[in-house]
Amino acid sequence: MTNNSGSADSPFTGKAWPIFASLQSYSLQFLARDLFAGLTLAAIAIPEQMATARLGGFAPQLGFFAFLAGSLAFAIFGSNRFLSCGADSTITPIFAGGLAALAASGDPQYLVLAASLALMVGLLLLFAGIFRLGWIADLLSIPVTTGFLAGISVHILVSQLPGILGVEAPGGAMLQRMASLATHPNETNPFTLLIGVGVLAIIALSERVNARIPGALIGLALASAAVVLLGLENRGVSVLGAVSAAPPALALPDISAGRLPGLISLSLIIAIVVMVQTAATTRSFPSSPDEPPDVDRDFIGVGVGSILSGLIGAFPVDASPPRTAVVSETGGRSQLAGLAAAAIVIALLAFGAALLGRIPNAALGGVLMFVALRIVRVNQIVSIYRQSLGEFFLIAVTAAAIIVLPIEQGVGLGIALSLLHGIWSTTRARLVVFERVPGTSIWWPPSPHLPGEQEPGIIVAGFQAPLSFLNAYHFRRDVLDALQSRPQAARLLVLEATGIVEIDYTAAQILLELIRKCHADEIDFAVARLESIRAQAAFARFGIGELLGPDHSFRSVEEAIQALGKPGPAKGS
Repeated sequence: MTNNSGSADSPFTGKAWPIFASLQSYSLQFLARDLFAGLTLAAIAIPEQMATARLGGFAPQLGFFAFLAGSLAFAIFGSNRFLSCGADSTITPIFAGGLAALAASGDPQYLVLAASLALMVGLLLLFAGIFRLGWIADLLSIPVTTGFLAGISVHILVSQLPGILGVEAPGGAMLQRMASLATHPNETNPFTLLIGVGVLAIIALSERVNARIPGALIGLALASAAVVLLGLENRGVSVLGAVSAAPPALALPDISAGRLPGLISLSLIIAIVVMVQTAATTRSFPSSPDEPPDVDRDFIGVGVGSILSGLIGAFPVDASPPRTAVVSETGGRSQLAGLAAAAIVIALLAFGAALLGRIPNAALGGVLMFVALRIVRVNQIVSIYRQSLGEFFLIAVTAAAIIVLPIEQGVGLGIALSLLHGIWSTTRARLVVFERVPGTSIWWPPSPHLPGEQEPGIIVAGFQAPLSFLNAYHFRRDVLDALQSRPQAARLLVLEATGIVEIDYTAAQILLELIRKCHADEIDFAVARLESIRAQAAFARFGIGELLGPDHSFRSVEEAIQALGKPGPAKGS
C-alpha cells in the first residue's frame, strides 16, 4: 500500500513538510521536464535580469545575484511549484527612484542602500508570511493596479529611450525628461535605434509564434554579433563592458543607523507591491487545482529571497508572472526548474562573463521596452472604461500620479486611492426594504421585473455590507426613515442579515440603540439569516443577542413573520 502519511520515511510526501515544499510527491519521471523548463527559464531570465539591473542603475551581475538568491530561497521556503523569483522590472523603477533621492547611482552608498532595502523588504515579507497577513495583498484594487502598471511602463520606456536613441539621458522630473527627448530627434544614432527596435521586434515576433522561443536571448546574441562584426562601438554604440565574474560574499550592508529611517517608507511601499504581485502570481499559477494556494508561505519564500539578495549585495526581489508562466507552460513540475536555471546562470558567470561585455546597451533597452509594453493591460483598461467609468478614473489618476510625482510618492498615492475607494464602496451601502414574491415565502429586494407585495405593519429590510463605523450612522438613519415612511404603524421589523458579515463596536452600539428604540415604541425587532460566524460572535460579545432575546433570531424571514407577525395581544408570542 502506498504511504501517503508524510512520515519521516517518506521524504517527498506530507503536507507539513517544512522546506522544499514543491518536491512533495516528486517523481524522477518529472526530472526531464524540470530540466527543460529550467533551460527555457534561463534563456528568458538571463537577458531580463541583466536589463532589470541596468534599469535600476546596477551592474548586470547584480541582476544575476538577485535571481540566484530569489530562486534558491524560494525553492527552499516557498510553496508554489512554478513561481520564479528574482529581479523584477515592476519594483525596480520604484526603489531606484527612492534610492536616487538618497544617493547617486554609481555611488558606493547607492549599493549599500539597495542591499539594506532588500533586507528590510525581506523582513517585512517574512513577518507577513509568518503571521499570515496575506490579506494585505488585496489592498490594491484591479483598477489601481492597472493604473500603477501603466505608470511604471511609462517610467521604463522613458528611462530606456536615451540608450535606444543614442543620446545623453536628460535629468529632471519625468515630464521634463519626456519633453527633452521629444525636442532632440535629430540627434538620434541610427545604429542604436536599429539595435533597440530590432531586439524589440525579435522578442515580439518570438512571443507571437511561441512563448517558449527565447527571443530576448536571440536578440542579444545577434546584437552582440553585429557590434563585433561591424565595429559598431566606433559608431557610437555603447556596450556593457566588463562584467565581473567574482562570486558574491555574504555580509551585512555597512550602513549607518541614521540612514535607515529614510528607507522605512520605501520598504513598506515595495513590500506591499511585492505582496500584491506574489499573491497574483501564486493564484494565477496554482500548484494544484485541488488545493488553495498558500500565499503566506510564498511571502516567506520571496521574503527570504530578498534577505539573501541583500546579504550578497544585491537588491529586493519579486515574483515574476511572465517567468512563472514560462515554467508552467514548458512542463515544469517543481522548483527544480528554477534551481536548474540558477545553475545555468552560475555557469555563465563562471565561464562566459567575457561574452556579456559586448552586449550593446541599446539591446537591453529593447528588452525592457518589450517588458514595458507587455505590462500595460490594454484590454483591461478598455473593459473598465466600458463597464465602470468611475474606476477608469482611478486608473488615470494612479498612472498620472506615478508619472508626474516622484515614483515612490505616486505608488503611495495609488495605495491610498485603493484604500479610499474600498472605504467609499463600503459607505455606499444602504438599507433595502424587501418585498415578498407573490405566492411564495421568499422576501427579495424590489425589482421592476419582479412584482412584490408587503405585509401590513411588517417591515423586512436587508443591509448588504459589513456593519461598521463607516456606515453605521447611515444604517440608523435608513432604519428610522423606513419606520416613519409607512402609512400604517409598524409592529414588526425584521432585519435580513445575510450580507452582514461583521459588526464592529460602533455599529453594535447603534444597533443596540435601534433595538431599544423599537422596544420603547412597541415594535418587535427580529433578525433573520445572520449566517456569518463573525457576526454571530459580535452579537454575543456586544450583548445584542441578549437584548434581542433568544426567540427573536430566525433562520428565515418567513419564520420570523410567522412567529412574531400576528397583530393584537398575541404579538411576540
